[in-house]
Amino acid sequence: MTIEKHRKKWQRFLAVVALVLLFASACSNDDAPLAASTPDATVVPDISPDEPGPGEATAESGRPAPTGEADEAEPGASAQEEAGQQAQSRGSEQDTDEMQESDPEEAEPQDAGQANLEAVEPEAESAIEQLRRRMAAAAAFGGLVPSMAIVEELRRNAEMFSYEIGQHGGTLTVATISEPLTFNLELARDAGSSGVLGYLFEGLTQTSWLNDEIEPLLARSWESSDDGLRWVFHLRDDVQWHDGTPLTAHDVEFTFNRVIYNDDFQASSRASFEFRYLNDETGQWEQSQMTVSALDDLTVEFVLPQPFAPFLRSLGTAIYPKHILEEPIEAGTFAEFWGIDTDPTEIMGTGPFTIGEYTPGERIVFERNPDYWLVDDAGGQLPYMDQVVELIVEDLEAELALFRDGTTDFYGVLGEDFATLVPVADAENFTLHRRGPGFGTNFLAFNQNPGVNDAGEPYVNPVQLRWFQNAAFRQAVAHTMDKAAMIDRIQHGLGYPQWSSVSPAAGDFHNPEVRRYDYDLVLANEILDELGWLDTDGDGIREDDLGNPISFALVTNEGNSVRAEITGIIHEGMVAIGLDVDFQIVEFGAMVDQLTATYDWEAMVVGLTGSPDPFGGMTVWHSGEDLHLWHPNQPEPATEWEAKIDELYIAGSRELDYEQRVQHYWDAQAIVAENVPLIYTTQSERLGAVRNVFGNYTPTLYGYWDLRYLYRTDQ
Repeated sequence: MTIEKHRKKWQRFLAVVALVLLFASACSNDDAPLAASTPDATVVPDISPDEPGPGEATAESGRPAPTGEADEAEPGASAQEEAGQQAQSRGSEQDTDEMQESDPEEAEPQDAGQANLEAVEPEAESAIEQLRRRMAAAAAFGGLVPSMAIVEELRRNAEMFSYEIGQHGGTLTVATISEPLTFNLELARDAGSSGVLGYLFEGLTQTSWLNDEIEPLLARSWESSDDGLRWVFHLRDDVQWHDGTPLTAHDVEFTFNRVIYNDDFQASSRASFEFRYLNDETGQWEQSQMTVSALDDLTVEFVLPQPFAPFLRSLGTAIYPKHILEEPIEAGTFAEFWGIDTDPTEIMGTGPFTIGEYTPGERIVFERNPDYWLVDDAGGQLPYMDQVVELIVEDLEAELALFRDGTTDFYGVLGEDFATLVPVADAENFTLHRRGPGFGTNFLAFNQNPGVNDAGEPYVNPVQLRWFQNAAFRQAVAHTMDKAAMIDRIQHGLGYPQWSSVSPAAGDFHNPEVRRYDYDLVLANEILDELGWLDTDGDGIREDDLGNPISFALVTNEGNSVRAEITGIIHEGMVAIGLDVDFQIVEFGAMVDQLTATYDWEAMVVGLTGSPDPFGGMTVWHSGEDLHLWHPNQPEPATEWEAKIDELYIAGSRELDYEQRVQHYWDAQAIVAENVPLIYTTQSERLGAVRNVFGNYTPTLYGYWDLRYLYRTDQ
């Protein structure tokens, strides 16, 4: 079915369903406790299906990050580029979540040297197009029609919202189970680090927490050539680093040329700015980089080697101070610079907050930047908040306890807590919010890495590697996923089965027609029988066709009870088909290290942050990237299907025709579903609870607030 036919089919259906749902909601008090009076955001810094941040933002650069937090509270977005935007919008959700800014200023008149450039403003999708697109995606996502009413309510919230003049002072207090592993954003591979640093750093652009549109941030305007290859950005003239040094175009030039494109280390955001193309003469895939030049102190030029559809979105990546980082770059010590032992007051960004205190295992205190460049409509200096305090706790139970006793102001609600919190919301002075599925993913992966460590030992036992690289084996395991049990028993009915590698929250980019692996132990057993992997000795454990017992370790991270319980159901399913599986729960940092450094794991259940644009998954889906978890950093694609996905993701990044771009990502999702390198579980309903003491917030599909404008009403 074509994309257009699919869309029209659902539009006809949804036109009727929407009316029924809206009528039903008007006649029912069931949702009364959830009245949308206040905020929520999405996670990116979150975005991960793991723990929500009070603001959630969706950073757009596009680097997913492993998260160790609670699924339902999903944070939002991509780990690196988003971090630059995240802080602001941290009231939004992620690993994602993010800042919002006033309307873009008009572009200045072009000079003669820019005569061939055309002023660019983000194109706004009509409200009805957004509604139809998101409702169709929600309906296709497992037939959970009620989510469409939630989407419609969130869309209305965003359309009706406007900032009011707030008051200065006060503290926003939140809790998190994630702790930063580094203060160097370009080396961050985890949502804990990128979430913290998102308060400090900003990009040239940002993504609105209200409608996901691209907005100016450090750049106040830009122009591009008709072919999309040359872009000129005009910087704000009122921005300074936390030490008082003015921001200039030379900082932007330095960020891309000396940091992101530096070959001495693997920059987190580099994958977003590597341009891959097929050489017509050699028939080989090659890659090149854009050129970035400061034309004067406030003007910077980007020349791209190929069209890049999500270019503006990717420019949410953080800009760094040349006057501070040039020395460690020149000395070759950048990889050790701004490590976790650095005095956090030395971390210099342009963002609305600085780090005033970091006590490992206890708290991080962010202090208001008194010289921040943004003001409200009355000329008042932003941000309004004096402080943001993140309390570091051991688990989600502790996080809930702090919210219930009034210590914290925001809680990313788990499905198991929802029914308990509804009746006490008024007495404890908070509002609950539902926001549908997010952009993050949770999945089971098998280690297919054939490499060896420094001692020459294989990362994976060759016997196990043979199983893990067998697509039929992975398909059999996919049929053991009891997603209904995960939703009913663990998520308390507040969840969604995930079948595709792109979340339904991504709208048109989500392919609802991919192959699905229903829970079917009979079929799973038949697949393994056909492989000749039988229980030949009657001990309940299958042996492969060479006589090796099929035995391996399955790990997930501690601190996330939802993920741990889901992994327990996965374990039950695999044991039921005769696999010997050792279920282990490990510390989150150790798990990230296994995934990205030592590669010594066998099977793992983990979560990644996501973003509204599938390009954000490039570091996961391109075979040469370090988050291609099952077999990272391949010099050449190990399989034909991985090569095809590489090709489709590259084509999707270059295609400027929207329908064609969507088709590329649909095709990639279909290939992923056939080969199941990642076996998806479920997505939790994004649930949040916010203390009723804040102004300038409202729940949307992308967040709860722009932290710069958030203020307390109880001062």
